[in-house]
Amino acid sequence: MGAEQVLKSALGDVGWQATRKLATIPPTAGVPDPKPLSLPGRGQTVVVDVGPRHAPTVILLHSVACTGLLTWYPALERLSKNHRVVVFDQRWHGQGIRSQEFSLEDCADDVVAVADALGIGRFMVAGYSMGGMVGQLTAHRFPERVTGLVLCSTASNFRRGIRQRVALDLFGRTLHLLRDQARIGLVPGEPRRERLARLEDHRWALEEFRSTSPWAIAVALDEIGRFDSTPWLHTLTLPTAVVVTSRDGFIAPAHQRSLARRIADAATYEIPAGHTACVFAADQFVAALMAACTSVQAAIGVQERAAEIPDSA
Repeated sequence: MGAEQVLKSALGDVGWQATRKLATIPPTAGVPDPKPLSLPGRGQTVVVDVGPRHAPTVILLHSVACTGLLTWYPALERLSKNHRVVVFDQRWHGQGIRSQEFSLEDCADDVVAVADALGIGRFMVAGYSMGGMVGQLTAHRFPERVTGLVLCSTASNFRRGIRQRVALDLFGRTLHLLRDQARIGLVPGEPRRERLARLEDHRWALEEFRSTSPWAIAVALDEIGRFDSTPWLHTLTLPTAVVVTSRDGFIAPAHQRSLARRIADAATYEIPAGHTACVFAADQFVAALMAACTSVQAAIGVQERAAEIPDSA
């Protein structure tokens, strides 16, 4: 398999087209500005906190090489109708915490620190790619805080076969390409106003990409390569749903499905998209995300009601 074919498999058809010609992303108009948030003893990040305060809270954890908003902005409007939604930049990414070392365990501890700083007790976690791995760790390390999990385009480990090692390398190269080159082409008959709005969407996305250094991406990718939750994943008993990107060559669909099988009663939602589905196949991804969050929230409700019923004995 040639390098071009491997990269196409890694990113999926939509993401591949984004590197070759006009990349279409959801409009960014109305995306909220993140606010600084200090985490005592840890550092400072930025956070977006939207939605009704009385609603169940979901904390969204972003993909490697991205920011919180870049991964999740297409889903914010729909998700915040029935949830309090918190998005922040994880350490070494965007405007996240700057520290001497990077580890996924520290990222998991940061999740709880963000919740504490915002006065949030218990919360659901939704994680995409690297964020899904951080989400698993958060549920494992803080079972008293995490009520449910939605794991998207992620796995319990990253088995580095030859094909995936190449995909890993080319994925990183493609992120550099997306940061450095915006191929905004002319669309026949497109009004000037629409083209200017599209150009602003791309400028915003590229600025989000540029906010994470290549060195930070390399370190995070190495951490992902060493992640393995299989020894303890079966101990998680909280409601869980897994969104599988079935055209994903960065984290193989078989590994994503294996993740779902390792968690008791996990629901699975599949979409025919690649690893960049959160943005480049946003319509499909957001629909699956909403279904996953709804199913997890319903299961949380069942658990909470059962806990309120005293034993007949």
